[in-house]
Amino acid sequence: MHFALTEEQQMIVDTTRAFVEKELYPHEAEVERTGHLRMDLIRELQTKARAAGLYAANMPEEVGGAGLDTLSWLLYERELGRANYALHWTCVARPSNILLAGTEEQKEKYLYPCIRGETWDCLAMTEPGAGSDLRGMTASARPDGGDWVLNGTKHFISHADIAGFAIVFMATGEEDTPRGKKKRITAFFVDKGTPGFTVRDGYRNVSHRGYTNAVLEFDDVRLPASSVLGEVHKGFEVANQWLGATRLQVASTCLGRADRALALSIEYAATRKQFGQQIGKFQGVSFKLADMAMELKAANLLTWEAAWKFEAGTVTDADMAMAKLKASEVLAMIADEAIQIHGGMGLMDELPLERIWRDARVERIWEGTSEIQRHIISRELLRPHGA
Repeated sequence: MHFALTEEQQMIVDTTRAFVEKELYPHEAEVERTGHLRMDLIRELQTKARAAGLYAANMPEEVGGAGLDTLSWLLYERELGRANYALHWTCVARPSNILLAGTEEQKEKYLYPCIRGETWDCLAMTEPGAGSDLRGMTASARPDGGDWVLNGTKHFISHADIAGFAIVFMATGEEDTPRGKKKRITAFFVDKGTPGFTVRDGYRNVSHRGYTNAVLEFDDVRLPASSVLGEVHKGFEVANQWLGATRLQVASTCLGRADRALALSIEYAATRKQFGQQIGKFQGVSFKLADMAMELKAANLLTWEAAWKFEAGTVTDADMAMAKLKASEVLAMIADEAIQIHGGMGLMDELPLERIWRDARVERIWEGTSEIQRHIISRELLRPHGA
């Protein structure tokens, strides 16, 4: 494993950071104070992101993306992660890589419009009674002639209000396993406007203002067999195969915000004076900075190692869980300590720290809670011993 970035990777970092600082930072205050991302602003920033080669850069070259290797992609994600989440996710969209699992006809209808910036996708798994336990979902799809009929409710569905379609995971039967009966899951494409499919406003969220969530309701939604993504009853396998890397994506965006908070703290500690000297000279502050830098480096290394192993085809679920767990918890620690170093000013919205602090909270919940990540890690440790 080489720790030095290639010339191309450094160019990706520099280009993305320059775009974030010039094009996204200036709009953070508006989004934070209104909780809304204007469509005219989205379109303006989309155009600039495409011109910079940053839009849908996570996608392979053969479908119109940048074809980044895993580490380059995560370096790009880290730089985008410095900004308000709604701004970077919506205006510099990265379509879900699960769309690559579709047929060529499905790619024409769903993937390519997302890559061109004409629409957005959203993933619908979570239900009011089934969060981390995907197999515990109650929303279902039943065959009816050559069609499928969907019923049930999903919630916490990110940016479903602007998405043109949803990728919805539904229970389509049961199977016997050594641990009892478990739901069989199938993934479906559901277009906005399909009869019986309703998108309702979700909940007000303390984290990521402007990045909305919605409640999706399915009332006898009838779909043709061509709407199935992957194979019938194989939605769980599709999710595991295509969505595992999203934990590395979460880790990387956490690293970007943590790095921004640390940089602000170092600058403040070097310039702010109390009792006749810079506060960075006080051990209570300098030791905080040392711990913040050390923990951030550890989180970076865990994430980059997982990226390297992902590219080599040797990554494990535990590798990705460790990266997501460490990065999200380090972000929480650094955000909290950054505010402590800044004192009362850290809680004011003149600085991005109070936002970073609020936004950090959701990272230990979505894409698998910290408890789920620890379960994955411990399971991999114990499994070889039959435990």
